[in-house]
Amino acid sequence: MTQDEAIVRRAPLFTALDDASAASLRASMETVRLAKGATLFSEGDPGEHLYVVVEGKLKLGTSSGDGRENLLSILGPGEMFGELSLFDPGPRTSTATAVTDVRLLSLGHNQVIPWITRHPQVALDLLARLARRLRRTNEVVGDLVFSDVPGRVAKALIDLGERFGKETDEGLYVHHDLTQEELAQLVGASRETVNKALADFASRNWIRLDGRAVLIVDVERLNKRGR
Repeated sequence: MTQDEAIVRRAPLFTALDDASAASLRASMETVRLAKGATLFSEGDPGEHLYVVVEGKLKLGTSSGDGRENLLSILGPGEMFGELSLFDPGPRTSTATAVTDVRLLSLGHNQVIPWITRHPQVALDLLARLARRLRRTNEVVGDLVFSDVPGRVAKALIDLGERFGKETDEGLYVHHDLTQEELAQLVGASRETVNKALADFASRNWIRLDGRAVLIVDVERLNKRGR
């Protein structure tokens, strides 16, 4: 199995399939490439495809009427998005933008439904994915109500570390590729407040800042602060 195949098999659409079925489904998907900063689709666009990230990072966000932006999530290799269009074709509820150069696999709504019909477990896996998303949304709402900004920043760093971090001799190195403004949008706070929290964590030697990356030196303390 190639590295690309191993990454794709992690997506909920593929986990219930045997190797032959997965290879057949993979062959029916189209490759999409985006340069850093390019938009895949915008909020309100028709939603007729789902996507699996093969390489790079992509962000999903929304905008308010006055131009303020909210970052919903950062997606990396093996993660899937756009699956809501399978069950409820309609306008996109977010904008998808490449954080780095990105390579994706795309599958249309009309192609997926036959697979779900023939492989009921695929539908169960997709529903489980949607349930996790709803649970995560409820958690985010709770954090906005009950957690302070430093706590949300700590939790976001731990989450990014679990998904994109690499263990080093000095700690967990997380190349998240986010600007300070994007990190602030991710936790629902101003850039100034988030920067203050990051500076405080750094002064306590919990983290070290490194441009669009962070070295988490003390995972345990940062994790406790994010609870």
